Amino acid sequence: EVYFKNLSKQKQKEVMEKNGNNHKLRVCVATCNRADYSKLAPIMFGIKAEPQFFELDVVVLGSHLIDDYGNTYRMIEQDDFDIHTRLHTIVRGEDEAAMVESVGLALVKLPDVLNRLRPDIMIVHGDRFDALALATSAALMNIRILHIEGGEVSGTIDDSIRHAITKLAHYHVCCTRSAEQHLIAMCEDHDRILLAGCPSYDKLLSAKNKDYMSIICMWLGEDVKTRDYIVALQHPVTTDIKHSIKMFELTLDALISFNKRTLVLFPNVDAGDKEMVRVMRKKGIEHHPNFRAVKHVPFDQFIQLVAHAGCMIGNSSCGVREVGAFGTPVINLGTRQTGRETGENVLHVRDADTQDKILHALQLQFGKHSKIYGDGNAVPRILKFLKSIDLKEPLQKKFCFPPVKDNISQDIDHILETQSALAVDLGGTNLRVAIVSMKGEIVKKYTQLNPKTYEDRLELILKMCVEAASEAVNVNCRILGVGISTGGRVNPREGIVLHATKLIQEWSSVDLRTPISDALHLPVWVDNDGNCAALAERKFGHGKGIENFVTLITGTGIGGGIVHQHELIHGSSFCAAELGHIVVSLDGPECLCGSQGCIEAYASGIALQREAKKLHDEDLLLVEGMSMKEEEVVSAAHLIQAAKLGNAKADSILKTAGTALGLGVVNILHTMNPSLVILSGVLASHYVNAVKDVISRQALSSVKTVDVVVSNLADPALLGAASLVLDYTTRRIY
Repeated sequence: EVYFKNLSKQKQKEVMEKNGNNHKLRVCVATCNRADYSKLAPIMFGIKAEPQFFELDVVVLGSHLIDDYGNTYRMIEQDDFDIHTRLHTIVRGEDEAAMVESVGLALVKLPDVLNRLRPDIMIVHGDRFDALALATSAALMNIRILHIEGGEVSGTIDDSIRHAITKLAHYHVCCTRSAEQHLIAMCEDHDRILLAGCPSYDKLLSAKNKDYMSIICMWLGEDVKTRDYIVALQHPVTTDIKHSIKMFELTLDALISFNKRTLVLFPNVDAGDKEMVRVMRKKGIEHHPNFRAVKHVPFDQFIQLVAHAGCMIGNSSCGVREVGAFGTPVINLGTRQTGRETGENVLHVRDADTQDKILHALQLQFGKHSKIYGDGNAVPRILKFLKSIDLKEPLQKKFCFPPVKDNISQDIDHILETQSALAVDLGGTNLRVAIVSMKGEIVKKYTQLNPKTYEDRLELILKMCVEAASEAVNVNCRILGVGISTGGRVNPREGIVLHATKLIQEWSSVDLRTPISDALHLPVWVDNDGNCAALAERKFGHGKGIENFVTLITGTGIGGGIVHQHELIHGSSFCAAELGHIVVSLDGPECLCGSQGCIEAYASGIALQREAKKLHDEDLLLVEGMSMKEEEVVSAAHLIQAAKLGNAKADSILKTAGTALGLGVVNILHTMNPSLVILSGVLASHYVNAVKDVISRQALSSVKTVDVVVSNLADPALLGAASLVLDYTTRRIY
């Protein structure tokens, strides 16, 4: 260590001699907004404290000079820095074009300033569009650039801007080991990269203001206690403005429901910021007794506020960086900081699409701690790095091509429980609830008989779901939502059962989503059991990767689902794929739907049971090798057993059922022309050969090559219900 310290001193001495003993390094620090000033201020104080080595010029531009954002240039003056130049560069507007025009205006004004200052090096921070204008101007004017916080990944347009500045910059100060590796992977010269830590951590970790209560009272009121308030700071995501505004609206709704005193800061100057402010005013946030809405808080006071907050919520980088110094719990909403390294104090809510989800996150989050962004000694390292810069070295950048190390970003999903769904299968006979993992493993399953009345049925569903959700904790599963597979016609957008046949009584115009979501505080998806079987095949079974296929589920009734161009078809009135009610005979048996000659009237479990009872009543069912107890109910299973043991009449009934199903499949082939037909359910294996035979005899030659297979999934309805949840959480369009 002593050797390397002496070596460093010797290098600094040589650099001073090369640069001329009387030459001070002229450093221009340009700051655009309150956020980057919080990172740059510690460096500026360090430079100012060593006048024998440095001359400091401060340029202020961007939102610092806008009244709507608090005229934050005043805090620079309050810190006793002389502002050399003020540049008004923001073009007022609420869209992406205004940002582009602001960059253009800055590019027009900056050359004159830089010509007058002639700095040896310009320090630029971060990933704002203003910073891109600064770096572009300096690079084109052959001014060395030191970029602070390069190499990080956040997941929005900021990434593109940040990496563009990296390619323009000559020197790099990064905050984490992962960021350093990213810079190396981007072909930056390792000798010009300094792993210093986050400069603002120096001030954060040395902050010992014992009078924090007066700051809390000033901003939040006299009656507020430490750890009993929230700081909210949310900015628009310029690549998805509409969604980010909706997310902000849901956040405010959740905060209102959570009923804690909350300090809400106005958003950054970005496309969409005015609309977010309008949302605040529409909801009366500025006049709500639980809220304090402010344009700006001085940084030294802001860090005291977040240090003693019960939680911070929003999508500001401050939440995943500075707040970690204090271990304050943070809820990071949306994708604006996706990819940034975060500590265990940060809970990510990537798809903040419901108020309940955000409210649930507020209820869950509690003390976690991490200091991955620094140890409080970044500024001394940066000043030492500045002193080592040799101005006589060629200005042209060198690029290197070292090996790239993989970085695994940390997310709550990787460090907490197994991601799982609560699946509900509501059939004609049984009601089943299961905990299903992301890989399709059924971790725990509960089965009860399906009650006959609406009230009893809904009460049992809620009871079983609550029991399963409680058990999920014991089996280390995190429930992402509830998926429900039910017989009948379903509106999946609203989570309502529109109509069901006599198979499920009292099951029309039933809102399933609201009571279950309210009871469990989880998002709920609902769809028809046939559609769910198709979704199960698409995610876990034979349909995986198949563009066009049809699933037929054979059980108590007959259902199905159609996947066309990888997407499930619901139809204009949610009646698509009611395959059990395809008519195959004009004068066939009556179906439970009220029609005649449907596939379900021939091939369903109920239809086979009906025919078995007829044979039994005529004493024609039982054959040698069969026996029935006196109280035993005749079922489809008895008919199948009789056919296997040589009962010709039972065998004829099964062949007729198989033919009816096969004719229905032929109609589907001629209508949809799928490449695969999957038979699912308890009767599938008994029908598959009959279906293939009918296709070979009745289908057009161009569709005879279709594959007909039996599903290998044990519980397609449950797996399909789970996939409603799991596909959504992995951002698959459904």
